[in-house]
Amino acid sequence: MTLELTYVGETTIPVEIEGVTPDTIQHLSITDIEQLPVFHGKDKCVVADFFKVKGDAADQHMHFSGQLSGVHWIGTKMQSGAITIDGDCGRHLGSEMSGGTITVHGHAGDWVGGEMKGGLIHVHGNAGHQVGAAYRGSERGMNRGTIIIDGNAGNEIGLTMRRGLIVIGGNAGDLIGFNMLAGTIMVFGEPGIRHGAGMRRGSIIFMGEQHPQLLPSFRHAVKYQPEFMRVILRKLAETGFEVSEDTLNASYNLYHGDMIDGGRGEILLRA
Repeated sequence: MTLELTYVGETTIPVEIEGVTPDTIQHLSITDIEQLPVFHGKDKCVVADFFKVKGDAADQHMHFSGQLSGVHWIGTKMQSGAITIDGDCGRHLGSEMSGGTITVHGHAGDWVGGEMKGGLIHVHGNAGHQVGAAYRGSERGMNRGTIIIDGNAGNEIGLTMRRGLIVIGGNAGDLIGFNMLAGTIMVFGEPGIRHGAGMRRGSIIFMGEQHPQLLPSFRHAVKYQPEFMRVILRKLAETGFEVSEDTLNASYNLYHGDMIDGGRGEILLRA
């Protein structure tokens, strides 16, 4: 039976529920879950102060509902299980998670999958800035796992990304893959500017008709049909992400860069 958490708070101050994840609460009773600590701004409170809780946590499935846009750190550091969110949610969704799945039927705030280490996050709406990014001062961002944003996302997607896959179905902001170490980022809509600056390895793939102007430190290599793209796109289709047949057979212009940092990264522009 699913554990249901319905947000009943009436506050404009952020509520942070870091540590309340399917794997950490699966053996707890409803009463114990209600008394788990959360933060309301700088004040330490408990889950029952903001959520109506019912159901059973044993199957490691949590279902959130209500006005959650001011609720942050949902799914942070989760290792297994599933979280479903009906509606919008706040910042740091799935931050540092290493396993399990998070599904959002709405929009999410900044830092979706910040420094993520595994698992799957699928946001069926828009996301904010720094999807899969490193926190300020950290050496690396997302290090495994998959993030799918069906809608638009903001700036600095995949900042210092090390491994994993990020897919943006809509438009994206500036500085995609800034200081990227490895991994794959795909954008299906219109992108901003200055992508791949300082990237050392990895792939940034622009699938839309509007291609960004690349930095002068990227060099054209070849036009071809990479087989790995068909593999990625078929895997995406299995998640419910819409993939058209013509996309499976598309060609791409490959650019190597950033030449300032060795030129071992790549940007692909759908032809």
